[in-house]
Amino acid sequence: MIRRLLIANRGEIARRIIATCRTMGIETVAVHSDADADAPYVTEADTAVRLPGNAPAETYLRIDLIVAAARRAGADAVHPGYGFLAENAEFAAAVVDADLIWVGPPAKAIAAMGDKVEAKKLLAEAGVPMLPTWTDPDRITEFPVLVKAAAGGGGRGMRIVRDAAGLAEAVAGARREAAAAFGDGTVFLERYVERSRHVEVQIFGDTHGTVLSLGERECSIQRRHQKIIEEAPAVIPEALRAALAEAAVAAGRAVGYVGAGTVEFLLAPAGSAGAQPEPGYGGGEHRPAGSAGAQPEPGYGGGEHRPAGSAG
Repeated sequence: MIRRLLIANRGEIARRIIATCRTMGIETVAVHSDADADAPYVTEADTAVRLPGNAPAETYLRIDLIVAAARRAGADAVHPGYGFLAENAEFAAAVVDADLIWVGPPAKAIAAMGDKVEAKKLLAEAGVPMLPTWTDPDRITEFPVLVKAAAGGGGRGMRIVRDAAGLAEAVAGARREAAAAFGDGTVFLERYVERSRHVEVQIFGDTHGTVLSLGERECSIQRRHQKIIEEAPAVIPEALRAALAEAAVAAGRAVGYVGAGTVEFLLAPAGSAGAQPEPGYGGGEHRPAGSAGAQPEPGYGGGEHRPAGSAG
C-alpha cells in the first residue's frame, strides 16, 4: 500500500498525479528546480523538495538527487510521470534498490524496449507482426526504406530513402543526429510504408503477469513524426481491432510490462491502388504492417511515431 508518493516530474503531469493521489488518500511529494519553485504543482503537493539548479540536467535528470529527495521526504514510492527519467532503466533500478516502490514498468522491461533493434527481435519471437528490418545498409535491395535511431525516438534520426543513391548520405546523417540527441549513433532500417496509418493500442500490465488491452487510438494526423490529434476508437474493422489487441497484449507479455503503456502499429493499405484512406479516418481495408514497439511511458501512452503518409 502506497502511503506517500514522490513525483519525479513537473508541470501538468505532476498536477494530474497529485489530483489522482488526493482522491485516493495518498500524500504527494513534489520535486522542483529553482525556476519551478513557484509553479502550481509545487504548492498543490503535500510536501516539496528543492533540487538545486535550473537546467534539467542538474535537477530533474539527476537520479541521485531524486532518490535522496524521496528518502528525505519519507516517500515509499516514486512515479516518474513521462519524459525526463520515465524511460531510464537505471532510474527504475535505483528506486527499487533504495527499497522504494517503482510505479512503472520494471527496469528489465524498460531496458528491453530501449534498444529498438533488440526489441523488434524480441517481439517478433513473441509473434507480433513486424516490418522487415536491416542493420546493414549494404543489404538493402528494395526501396523506399526508413532509417531510424536504435535509441530514443520522437522522430530524431529518421530519414526516408527512396533510392540507393541517397542511402549512404541518409544513414550518415541519421547516425550524426542520433549520436547528438541520444548519445548513441546506432541506426537501423526498415521498410517504409507509403500512405500508412498509425494506430496504437493502450495496454496495462500488473505484477502477476496479466496484460490487458484497453482499446486503440488513431494517431495518423502528425507533423514531423509527432502526433497532433488522437481519435478513439479507431475506425477499423472489428477483426483488425481484435488482431491489434491480441498482438499488443503479446508484446506486453514478452517484455514483462507493468503499468500503462502503448504498443504502436502501422496499418498499410491492402485494397486497390486507388484506395488511399484519409489519415485519421477509415476509407478502405487495412492490414497490420508491423509494430513500432512498446515504448514505456508509465501512466500514459508513449513511444516513437511513424509517418502516416509520404514525406510531404
